[in-house]
Amino acid sequence: MRTALVIGTGLIGTSAALALAGRGVQVHLSDHDEAQARTAEARGAGTQGQPEGPVDLAIVAVPPAYVAATVADVLRRGLARGVLDVASVKGGPRRELQALGCDLTRYIGTHPMAGRERSGPLAATADLFEGRPWVLTPTGGTDTEVLNLALELVALCRAVPVVMEDEAHDRAVALVSHTPHLLSSMVAARLQDADETAVRLCGQGIRDVTRIAASDPAMWIDILSANPGPVADVLAAVAADLDETVRALRALESADEAKRGGGAAGIEDVLRRGNAGRERVPGKHGAASAVYETVTVLIGDQPGELARIFADAGRAGVNIEDVRIEHATGQQAGLIQLVVEPSAAPGLTQALRERGWSIRQ
Repeated sequence: MRTALVIGTGLIGTSAALALAGRGVQVHLSDHDEAQARTAEARGAGTQGQPEGPVDLAIVAVPPAYVAATVADVLRRGLARGVLDVASVKGGPRRELQALGCDLTRYIGTHPMAGRERSGPLAATADLFEGRPWVLTPTGGTDTEVLNLALELVALCRAVPVVMEDEAHDRAVALVSHTPHLLSSMVAARLQDADETAVRLCGQGIRDVTRIAASDPAMWIDILSANPGPVADVLAAVAADLDETVRALRALESADEAKRGGGAAGIEDVLRRGNAGRERVPGKHGAASAVYETVTVLIGDQPGELARIFADAGRAGVNIEDVRIEHATGQQAGLIQLVVEPSAAPGLTQALRERGWSIRQ
């Protein structure tokens, strides 16, 4: 691939453009918001304006509601040898393009499974897609050249290609992406009118659950409007679990021992099913989920403290698999949780104690 046209210079479009430009591809940028395109250009993502002739690949990075019309326009004008979109839903755009009578041999639907809470070109990074799944949804009529161009894009962005049917993709993202976002927002919404005393007790658990609720509502309205049925199906199943859990909790309030026992059994059931589901979430580098241990350390809120603890862990020969930080309320300190292989935990604990760190059990 030597040339590309990126239409839509938000987070995903600009990130793809940065990755391509950084690997020698001549990238042209187009956006109805010229200021946004200028920002992407200033960041080195490419040059504004339409190319003089057809490019190798056009990447349509616009909201789902505008994908079909934009792809149809690119196909009609012959702007590229191949066209793909990166929207988070796939069945709807394909059906709209069919209804418009488009020749879909030059088009393939795709979806990089990557993102951030922030949007826009300023949030974009060239490494956004590295190691992340990038779904491709070719049909029987997809031209081999177009599929190969899409695979080349995925490789240049250092992502991992995953081939699926578009309807299967939409059901999958409803489960693993769209519904979790709504549930995160529902939990966060409980905090809006909560007593300030309760809010001050927020710890890492509530931060983890509500992190993605910080995303742009307008963007998510576009996404959910394009995939409402599958999301509603998942939410209906969650609602059934919620109803059962509420009944089980009410039973735990009962004076009747048998009812309390049934309530406890109901709570245990949902918690155990949660354990089983969590174990299926892929671990590091997409491998099977692994069991780790956590070493919790008291850390001051001063410059250089994180670098120092990572350096001390490195001197101990321990690889940190994951890191979580919980800030102490009203204090210039917090707890850092270093997630490591179980066999490495005792040695890391001893090494950090010897270097003056306070370990919390």
